[in-house]
Amino acid sequence: MDYKEQNIPNQNDFNSVNFSQNSGKKDFNLLSEILSWISVIVIAAIIALVLNNFIIANSRVPSASMENTIMTNDRIIGLRMAYLFSDPQRGDIVIFKFPDDEKVYYVKRIIGIPGDTVDIINGKVYLNNSKTPLDEPYIKEAMLPEAPMHFEVPDGGYFCLGDNRNSSKDARRWINTYVHKDKIIAKVVLRYFPNIQLLK
Repeated sequence: MDYKEQNIPNQNDFNSVNFSQNSGKKDFNLLSEILSWISVIVIAAIIALVLNNFIIANSRVPSASMENTIMTNDRIIGLRMAYLFSDPQRGDIVIFKFPDDEKVYYVKRIIGIPGDTVDIINGKVYLNNSKTPLDEPYIKEAMLPEAPMHFEVPDGGYFCLGDNRNSSKDARRWINTYVHKDKIIAKVVLRYFPNIQLLK
């Protein structure tokens, strides 16, 4: 009987095939995992971009002008949409474009709103010809007396002062005295560093 030689794969051939298949699966799994991580990073970046540009303003306060409410180098959060359907109110702490140089952002407290008159006499603030000074429990210390000042807040404008009046470059000293509503970036609501505290 004649025997024809047949190509019968040996064990090494099977091992080679299995190794190639396993290697392909590992490559596919690695690629899938990399793509998954890239997706997560892209989504996180988009969320951060939306939050920082449309929802919140994240700022560090570099000066002592708002002490003791906000201390030097405190980090704060402001809500960008706070005034979308309402107007800023007296007493609000706001982040805004500095009227004398709009490339710079300031943080101050609103003292006068549109239509108000503001008089500063002997270190006290008087609103709308009142004989009683404005109650300001948030200021660090009494203002040092200086020459009387009188301001009339125009429509759409806001008169802003720092809580640390004796160390604050604010509306009393600016060339362009008033902050217009469209230059207000956010209402400050929270300090998150070095500790967490709601601000008002």
